[in-house]
Amino acid sequence: MMKNSSIGTPEQLRDPNYTPPLLKAIPLGIQHVLAMFIANVTPAIIVAGAAGFGFGSNSPDFPELLYMIQMSMLIAGVATLLQTITLGPVGAALPVVQGTSFAFLPVMIPLVAGKGIDGMAALYTGIFVGGLFHAFLGLFIGKIRFALPPLVTGLVVMMIGLALIKVGIQYSAGGAHMVGKPEFGTLTSWACAAVVILVTLGLKFYARGMWAISAVLLGLIAGYVFAIGIGKLSPAAIAGSWNNASAFALPMPFKYGFEMSFAAIIGFCLMAVVSAIETVGDVSGITKGGAGREATDKEIAGATYADGLGTAVAGIFGGLPNTSFSQNVGLVAITGVMSRHVVTFGAIFLIICGLVPKVGSLIRTIPIEVLGGGVVVMFGMVVASGISMLADVNWNRRNMVIFAIALSVGLGLQLEPSALQYVPGTLKVLLTSGLLPAALIAVVLNLILPEELAAESTEEVSGGMAGHNPEVQPGE
Repeated sequence: MMKNSSIGTPEQLRDPNYTPPLLKAIPLGIQHVLAMFIANVTPAIIVAGAAGFGFGSNSPDFPELLYMIQMSMLIAGVATLLQTITLGPVGAALPVVQGTSFAFLPVMIPLVAGKGIDGMAALYTGIFVGGLFHAFLGLFIGKIRFALPPLVTGLVVMMIGLALIKVGIQYSAGGAHMVGKPEFGTLTSWACAAVVILVTLGLKFYARGMWAISAVLLGLIAGYVFAIGIGKLSPAAIAGSWNNASAFALPMPFKYGFEMSFAAIIGFCLMAVVSAIETVGDVSGITKGGAGREATDKEIAGATYADGLGTAVAGIFGGLPNTSFSQNVGLVAITGVMSRHVVTFGAIFLIICGLVPKVGSLIRTIPIEVLGGGVVVMFGMVVASGISMLADVNWNRRNMVIFAIALSVGLGLQLEPSALQYVPGTLKVLLTSGLLPAALIAVVLNLILPEELAAESTEEVSGGMAGHNPEVQPGE
């Protein structure tokens, strides 16, 4: 980790428009990329796997998977440039790093499950329309924040993680496509995942600076080397993947066509609200951690415009929904460098990687079990982040009832989708995501239930849990 004193004065470091010397700024920009690189490309691999794209370099679907990885890097770079360089009112003019969002996965996976390329047109049309709606939210984002207190946002973030943990376990055991086969859950599969988890934890807790910040990336590299060592991955397979990828390729607009799907459009528009609020929180975190001030309305609106426009561009060229990356917010606070131009260098690096498919070809050779170890950590951290947000909630009886009903219905429908077998297709896709019904229930109940309920006796709460609220004791 670079020391602040060698980069600029305290006043300069708090200025988003300050540009550190290039020899310092470029490594700092690469540092931002390393902190988010794996999390940025992982959703593309998960969506491709859900669609049924082949995982081997000889698979006919391999180019599609490679293209999705490539677009994850390219669009993240473009969307980040919108935030740092700005385009009229679009962009916060702050060091906001954009990347592919995990939040949309519970909506995307049911849309493409087992459909292969046939499911891509509806997916990307939904992403495009949802992105435009997301940008539209910038006009009044500040006015709807009252409807999304920590009770709602914390529940939603936690539900995102809970919905994805199953994916992490399946990947660690060999992949969803291997479920039911003798090769699923073998000792070698779990060993690859375990190496990643152990190395990541070791670096997170016992290392400092860049070693700790890049813990997941370094854990995956360790797992990758381990997989080669035990014969899980051969050098020939790596070479084959590398040789089958071109050295340079431009994105293709509407590569998968255009297909209107109400389930996709409604799902992405609803999730855009959650993503917009997440971005507001990240922008506030950057200004507080880097400059010790609150974010302005102009910065929040600009960040939301860029968030949505970046997602719309992703829908055109085959990327996935983008959002601001919270881990990079923490990196700004750690380094104390508020310069948006530092992040611009990182964005340029991402764009270069996105234009070189050979970079994606190397990422694609990561054994699914190794990737599983990484996503177990990442998805677990998503759950932990949601719980951390819920710590700010006043756990009175009213809020406990809202949380309980929203969690029970949302998680229950996700775990048992067959309970909705008679529900029309569009509505079924939305409800079985688990995330959307939980969010909707939490928002509606939070708006309509009277605050007086918090002070009323609700003795039916079992186990005396209500008594944990110091303001309302059992029996009052």
